[in-house]
Amino acid sequence: MFRLNLDRAPRRYCDGLSRRSFLQLGVAGMASVGLPQLLRAKEQSAEALGSKKNTSVILIWLDGGPGHMDLYDMKPDAPAEYRGLWKPIKTRVPGFDVTELFPKQARITDKFSMVRSLHHDTGDHFAGGHRMLTAKDMGVSGANNEGKFPGIGAIVTRELGARRRGMPAYIAVPYASSIGLTPGYFGGHMLGTQHNPFAPGGDPNAANYSVQNLNLAQGLSIDRLGDRRSLVKHFDTTRRQLDGLAESKAMDKFAREAYEFVSGPIARKAFDINTEDPRLRDQYGRHSWGQSTLLARRLVEAGATFVTVLYAGWDHHWDLKAGMQNYLPMVDSAVSALFRDLDERGLLETTLVVLCGEFSRTPKMNDGGNGGAPMSMGTPGRDHWGNSMFCLLGGGGVKGGQIIGSTDRLGQRPHTRAVTPSNIHATIYHVLGIDPKLHLLDPSGRPTPVLDDPTAIAELL
Repeated sequence: MFRLNLDRAPRRYCDGLSRRSFLQLGVAGMASVGLPQLLRAKEQSAEALGSKKNTSVILIWLDGGPGHMDLYDMKPDAPAEYRGLWKPIKTRVPGFDVTELFPKQARITDKFSMVRSLHHDTGDHFAGGHRMLTAKDMGVSGANNEGKFPGIGAIVTRELGARRRGMPAYIAVPYASSIGLTPGYFGGHMLGTQHNPFAPGGDPNAANYSVQNLNLAQGLSIDRLGDRRSLVKHFDTTRRQLDGLAESKAMDKFAREAYEFVSGPIARKAFDINTEDPRLRDQYGRHSWGQSTLLARRLVEAGATFVTVLYAGWDHHWDLKAGMQNYLPMVDSAVSALFRDLDERGLLETTLVVLCGEFSRTPKMNDGGNGGAPMSMGTPGRDHWGNSMFCLLGGGGVKGGQIIGSTDRLGQRPHTRAVTPSNIHATIYHVLGIDPKLHLLDPSGRPTPVLDDPTAIAELL
């Protein structure tokens, strides 16, 4: 296995823990137990839907959980301690108001829709992250934070593979992290590490950003990889003459795709963000979030199927004003530029953009003291809340300009059209042409549905 050391300072969350991890990209021996059966199930799923699509997904993950009432579900008529610090502004779509810190998105709300009635009813970072990224509860919490089911990106790319040979199907920019766990709930889990996302690391906003040899292990050149591949091929040929196992053919396929990825020009060109027009880079924003989002567009355009973009650091229990005034303009520039860019390139109909986090924040703000004197930590903040949340979806054939559901007058819970993470996942599966009633085999060999409720959000389709 090739290992990628993130080699960066661990991010601390409100649980007081810090984490550091490694990412792995399997190149030789990329097969798991029962793989031929899984490949057959993949083909059967495509046949059940009756057609194949060429759609992809960009998931922008707001790790730490931003508050719905400060972004896309403002309550200007609520008491001051609920409505927050900013005013809503009107947008291109009547009734689709957003925060005043989102002026650029306000001009393109016809291109995306907003689910305002999402909920999973937990305020635990890890429980929320697991439910949003896997659609499963399974008892995950801060006290038991190990992932227990594959993330949606892993399932999608196992079912579909890459949209173009020579590209990895599943990529995390700059790396995959859910509540500090890497790859955390984005990982392949029981599907195997070959279904973890490839993570280039680094900062796409850095001068002369590049992915050297696509992050091959230190000292391992393309030539040496070729020599190793030849040696492995020699032994594999001998072994296959003895056993002729179907798994060998599957292994060959994975090994061939991996070799094309690390040695070919397609991925190398896609990751070369420095070839972009500087004016377009300015529109996305000259910061890590903006350039990571632009890189995601390049990757789906080149043939990746599922790309995640990490916007971390949303755990604002206090000093909400400084945090949002720093973060929200960056989100605004990146998200608005992405939709415009995809539209102008003719990619919006084939690229679904999803923006969400593991949960939201309490509708009622705290006193800003974090246990000390009120306001001693700056302005008030908001704490954990999973009873009412938001999720942005646009592109990929999803209708734009729609508002799905509503929350009550204080933003505390869904008032109309309650939506769960399973419904979000089912909608993503529908866009991609995957049967949302798909089953996986658990470690004991029993079929397990990927979704407890495979009902997509019909109003968006």
